[in-house]
Amino acid sequence: MRRQGVMVILVFGIALFGCQSMQYYSQAIDGQLRILIHRQPISKLLADTSTPEDLKNRLAVVLRVRDFAQNELQLPVGNHYLSYVDIERPYVVWNVFAAPEFSLIPKTWCYPVVGCVAYRGYFSEEKAQRYADSLKKENYDVYVGGAIAYSTLGWFDDPVLSTIMYLSETESAALIFHELAHQLLYIPDDTAFNESFATVVEQEGVRRWLITQGDSKRYHEFLGKYQQHRQFVDLIMSYRRQLESLYQSNQSVSEKRGGKAALFNQLKRDRTRLNNECNGTSRYDLWFRQSLNNAKLVSVLTYQDFVPAFRNILLKKDGDVMQFYAECLRLSQTPTDERHRILTNYSDNKL
Repeated sequence: MRRQGVMVILVFGIALFGCQSMQYYSQAIDGQLRILIHRQPISKLLADTSTPEDLKNRLAVVLRVRDFAQNELQLPVGNHYLSYVDIERPYVVWNVFAAPEFSLIPKTWCYPVVGCVAYRGYFSEEKAQRYADSLKKENYDVYVGGAIAYSTLGWFDDPVLSTIMYLSETESAALIFHELAHQLLYIPDDTAFNESFATVVEQEGVRRWLITQGDSKRYHEFLGKYQQHRQFVDLIMSYRRQLESLYQSNQSVSEKRGGKAALFNQLKRDRTRLNNECNGTSRYDLWFRQSLNNAKLVSVLTYQDFVPAFRNILLKKDGDVMQFYAECLRLSQTPTDERHRILTNYSDNKL
């Protein structure tokens, strides 16, 4: 998937944890420090005659998007995205997702400050894969996905990374809006809330950005990709319900394994059918060509669970982002079970 917004874990007092935890936190701190050390001010890069013109143009777009986020979306820009880092690799981190063999409830990892999240991020693909392999031995379904950006939740001034330089202007804007939304509102221990909220801010931000640009072609392209994305999410959601029904049934382990394999095969066939109906290919084709399991579905569901709810809240507030943020903040202060109940009702248009 294009984006899985890992929150880098900033830890003080590593000695409080076990050896494995020390190794994990050490790589996280080392990876973050390497990024901070190599930051270059965008203003200097734009003034430098040796900076490639293509990079200058893309960085100039970032600055315009940043201003739009602050002035039109009222997001807390601060000093974020005023510097640039070439990390010389396609992904900045690799996220490990895991779920039990017969469950779509993700395994979570808990950290100081950020609380519990449904993924574990590594600055090294090799280390991420090694950890994933250890989870497979514990009979978990596992998925490792690369991420091109993350938010430090305000602990540092986040730079623009070279990983987003190949994106279109629209995709770059979407990513920046998403990560800045985490700066605005983040609840420890509630990944579904955090990611769904940021996803809706991202989508609404891109819609407004393209309208103000007066570029009807790109706006229609955005609508087309959004529709394709909705088809993908709706398909995953429909199989989620079928899988949950199977896992909660009284069938034997062997029967559940057979049913699980059959559902995943049918999911792939349904995706192929949708592609044929659309007379084309999809940016999700590669995702479907790879093996499917519970953890891979979790990597999607984590970002989509409450997206309909937040969209309905925004509609209820007539698109007023400040009222939308205020309502989301109010929700964030309610107990988790109550918060999820309210969001589920919003999803079903019961509120």
